[in-house]
Amino acid sequence: MLTFSGSRRTLCDGLNRRQLLQVGGLELLGLTAQQQTLTAQQQTLGNNNATLPAFGRAKSCILIFPYGSPSSHETFDPKPSAPAEVQGEMKAISSVVPGLSVCERIPSMATVMDKVTVIRSMTHPYPLHGLAYAVTGIPTYTPALETRARDKQHWPFIGSIVDFVDTAAGRGNAELPRNIGLPWLVNSKTDNPAVNAGPFAAFLGAAHDPIWTDFDGPGLHIAPKNTVAQTERFRNPFGGTLPRGRFHLSSAAERPADVSIKRLGLRDSLLAQFDRQRPQLANLPRVAGYDRQREQALTLLTSNQMRHALDISREPQRVREAYGMHLFGQSCLAARRIIEAGGRFVSVFWDCFGQFANGAWDTHQYHYPRMKELLLPGFDTAFPTLLNDLQQRGLLDETLVIWMSEHGRTPTLVPNRPGGGRDHWSRAYSALVAGAGTAPGKIVGKTTPDGGDVLDTPVSPKDILATTFHLLGIDPHLNLIDPLQRPHPIAGSGVVRPELLA
Repeated sequence: MLTFSGSRRTLCDGLNRRQLLQVGGLELLGLTAQQQTLTAQQQTLGNNNATLPAFGRAKSCILIFPYGSPSSHETFDPKPSAPAEVQGEMKAISSVVPGLSVCERIPSMATVMDKVTVIRSMTHPYPLHGLAYAVTGIPTYTPALETRARDKQHWPFIGSIVDFVDTAAGRGNAELPRNIGLPWLVNSKTDNPAVNAGPFAAFLGAAHDPIWTDFDGPGLHIAPKNTVAQTERFRNPFGGTLPRGRFHLSSAAERPADVSIKRLGLRDSLLAQFDRQRPQLANLPRVAGYDRQREQALTLLTSNQMRHALDISREPQRVREAYGMHLFGQSCLAARRIIEAGGRFVSVFWDCFGQFANGAWDTHQYHYPRMKELLLPGFDTAFPTLLNDLQQRGLLDETLVIWMSEHGRTPTLVPNRPGGGRDHWSRAYSALVAGAGTAPGKIVGKTTPDGGDVLDTPVSPKDILATTFHLLGIDPHLNLIDPLQRPHPIAGSGVVRPELLA
């Protein structure tokens, strides 16, 4: 028998409550019944993908999410012939792709547009900071949900679904988590750290949440103000940091300082006692995959592979500088290192820092100072370097890279805003995909002359999810069952978009 002391109160399956708590809780005891059937379900549905190219082409995915939402006019859908209140202060320049113009403030991006698919026709009905709407299959959205990360109405994050499905299929590098978030837990570095819904596993359980990192480098750049009423200025690491800055696993993923490897071994020995009781538990579906999950947890705590992948100091200084000595650039470099080490799904969030209101790419005020001094320069160093680096290392053909936000910004500048301002707009905005079977050098969709509405080929965030699953070899028609036995299609209403595929 297990040698736990304490309450002997038992549950209906014969396990006492303390045993379950000590082992880690019922939700963490391994593969669920639906996980055990996912592989068969995918094989059945796999024929749906036979007519579409590039199924399973991507071995890995890097999702880059500029929270707050960039303006299409100052990135990938400039309107040089529009009136000043639409076009704004920034002009358009040509790119390496004939007929494809970009903003003049991203000249390095102009040199790599032959590596990406530009989607100018992103659209959906919610001009909100709906991070969760963009990265999950949830069908509707309200602002209240954004402040409740664990609300039962949420659907699982795309990276959590990849982790969940790959677990069922037995895919992945045993020494690397399948689902990793950089540079830190979303919105944990602001004056309002409650707003962080979206990148969580929802009803799949916290075991499938991203493994988050943290970053210890100081901020060097005194960022432009976010709002007129802002009294404190912040040295934002997204504007610049020192070479000594390092990524490390967040405290939730680290081995506690007072727990030695020996003590972990003793705990593992204790859990081995549980294993000897497993014949009694053979009919409990949540126990079936317990061995693998325990091994993965212990590996993360004791192995150096993840820490080595995060150790950007192993890179030559010239490489680090090419990505940009700022947090976004160093995060993209860390993402490349993780993918190169065998990672499956890595998310890089350009997050708010210091003040949440109008933070990151949410440029209601001081739009042009922030775009010119902070946002576009950082993007223009890191993203092109990431694409070039992946290609030079032979990784771009098997790595899907996505640049996508929760919405766009108004086609017309809002009058009388200090430094200019564009508000939320979801009727038309831009996104990028690259690598792993996507169509390089292609423009998908077209907007009206002011950029405010989609003229053709509307694409939803759910379509991006479905296409991502397709490229990762996961059928987007799969359903997950929540605790109330309701089916949840993993891509929501999304469909695979052949326009994005080579």
